[in-house]
Amino acid sequence: MQTYNAIQVQAQTNPSQYGELYIWAQRVWRHKPIIEPGFLDVKAHPATNLHLSVCYSCDEVSLCSAYDLVYPTSKTEVFPNTDIPPDAKADFEEAATIVDLSPRGAAALLRLALQKMLKSLGQSGENINQDIAALVQQGLPVAVQRALDVVRVIGNNAVHPGEIDMRDDKATATRLFALVNIIAEAMITQPKQIGAMFEDLPQGAIDAIERRDKPKP
Repeated sequence: MQTYNAIQVQAQTNPSQYGELYIWAQRVWRHKPIIEPGFLDVKAHPATNLHLSVCYSCDEVSLCSAYDLVYPTSKTEVFPNTDIPPDAKADFEEAATIVDLSPRGAAALLRLALQKMLKSLGQSGENINQDIAALVQQGLPVAVQRALDVVRVIGNNAVHPGEIDMRDDKATATRLFALVNIIAEAMITQPKQIGAMFEDLPQGAIDAIERRDKPKP
């Protein structure tokens, strides 16, 4: 079969003869399914670049367009911190289902999940930048602040024109999942665990600590 580049040259020099061949080759080159011409049954068409196969292990059918798996859809195996609030966790899990197809969409969903997390922590949830600033004033550790801003900035650029192009950047989108979990660990899980252990102290020790830390007149 002639190479795509050769067909492209021929189509440009003699479009009447090679135009349809060029269109066909272009679809092959872009890994798109092709309905072969000349088949009259509108309900079933022979296809090129579209393949069905059966798994030897599970006997399930998979569908590939050229070398790209179309069905079943793949899902990146990332799991949310169990302490992430349910509405934010739903966004996290949805992002995991689409990150292979749309890193930009996944980054935007993770930013939304972070915004909902901050609201559950007593912030407004209306402006994530202002919420982070408020937490910094309350003594937020620098490492957590930076993690928050990474998710915020990359998530913003995913849906607005900016300096970061997330359309094909799965690697960066995947790292955002880890950052969201780190933020949840630092801001939700660890305080909850420490609080539970503190409450298990003898009441006399708790009273003594409160007297020690009570502001002096």
